[in-house]
Amino acid sequence: MREIPLIVSLDDHVIEPPHLWQRWLPSRHRAAGPRVERDGSTIQWIQGNQVFVKGGDGPATDWWVYEDVAWAHQMLNACAGYAPDEWWMGPISFEQMRPGCYDVAARLADMDLNGVEASLCFPTFPRFAGQLFAERHDKELALACVRAYNDWMVDEWAGESDGHLIPLCIVPLWDAELAAEEVRRNAGRGVRAVAFSELPGKVGLPTIHDPSGYWDPFFAACAATGTVVFMHIGSGSTWITSSPDAPPAVTGTLVFMTTAMALADWLFSGVLVRFPDLRICFAEGQIGWMPYLVERADKLWQKGDVWGGPNGRSPEPPSAYLRQIYGCVYDDEHGLASRDVVGIDHITFETDYPHQDSTWPDTRAAVERFAPLLSDDELRKVLRDNARALLDLGG
Repeated sequence: MREIPLIVSLDDHVIEPPHLWQRWLPSRHRAAGPRVERDGSTIQWIQGNQVFVKGGDGPATDWWVYEDVAWAHQMLNACAGYAPDEWWMGPISFEQMRPGCYDVAARLADMDLNGVEASLCFPTFPRFAGQLFAERHDKELALACVRAYNDWMVDEWAGESDGHLIPLCIVPLWDAELAAEEVRRNAGRGVRAVAFSELPGKVGLPTIHDPSGYWDPFFAACAATGTVVFMHIGSGSTWITSSPDAPPAVTGTLVFMTTAMALADWLFSGVLVRFPDLRICFAEGQIGWMPYLVERADKLWQKGDVWGGPNGRSPEPPSAYLRQIYGCVYDDEHGLASRDVVGIDHITFETDYPHQDSTWPDTRAAVERFAPLLSDDELRKVLRDNARALLDLGG
C-alpha cells in the first residue's frame, strides 16, 4: 500500500448556516437580508432540471428567502453521509443534513476522517461565484450581503478552523471596481482565493473578451495581491445537455463542457497576456479533455491572425499560457495519464464534500486507484504541494 499524504482539497462546498446574514449583516440590513423559513414544497421539472417552489403540499423543508428569491437545497448537494440508494431528487432541510455541511467543528471532524488537512469551500446559496447577489435589485443590500459573506468566511468559517479551512471570497460582480476593492480588502487579511464566473456572459455580465477591458480592474487587483481566480463548473449558471428529455446522467457526463468553453475563452482573450502574474484554477471540471482542446487551440493559432479576432493573435501559442492555469481532479485517471500536457505542477485535487460526486469518506481509497500512475513525488504534488504553493500556504 502506498502512503497517502494528507490532502489539500481545492473544491469542497459549504452549506451556509441559517444565522450567516442575520449575524454578519449590519443591523440595518438584517430585516431585508437572507433568512431561513420553514414551509412546504412543490417540485417542478423544466427542461430536465428540478425547480423547487415554496409552499404546497410537498415535504416541509428549509427555504432561503431574500428579495424575490425563495430557494431550497437540493439533496444531492448535501448528501454526505447518505448511501447512494438513500438519495432522493428533492429538497433537503438542515436537520436532514450531516452537520459537517454547515458547522465548522463537524466539518473538521469529517476532514480528519477522510485524511484531508485543508479545504477550500465554494458557496452554495449565493451560487458558486455569488451570482445571486449580482441579480438582485437593491445593490446596496447586495453589496452588504457580499461583504457579510466574506466576513463570515474569513472570521468564522476559516477563522475558527485553525488554518484547516481556506477562505474563498466572493465579489460584487456587477461592478469591477467594487470587485477589485473587495479583493484588496480580503487580501489584506490573508485571503488568496476569489470565486469568479467561468462564463460571465451567461449571467448577463460582460465577458472576459469585452473590448473595454471591463474586468481589468478586478484582474489587476488579483494579480497584484496574489489572489487566485477560482471558477467552478456551473458558475455561469448554465449546464450543457443534449436535449430537454435527456436523463440526468447525460447532463452529469457533460458537466466539464462549461469549463472547456471557459478555458478556450481564457486562452484567446488576451487577459493572461495583459496580466502575466494572474493565476486561475478551474474546479470540478477535471482535466482529461484539456490536451485535445489545447492542441486544437494551438493549431488554430498557427493558421494566422484571422482566428485571433479584433486583437489579433497572442504573442505565444495558447498552450504557453497553461503556465497560469490550474486544473482540479478527483478521479480523472485519463487526465492524470496526460499530465505531461497539463503540467504536473498545475494539477490540484478535490474531494467535493458534501456533493454527490464526492469521494468522501473514501477519498484515500479513490487515490489508491490512480496512485500507480504517479511517482511518490508526483502524487504528493497533486494531493497537496501544488495547492499549497498556489495559495502560498507554506510547506
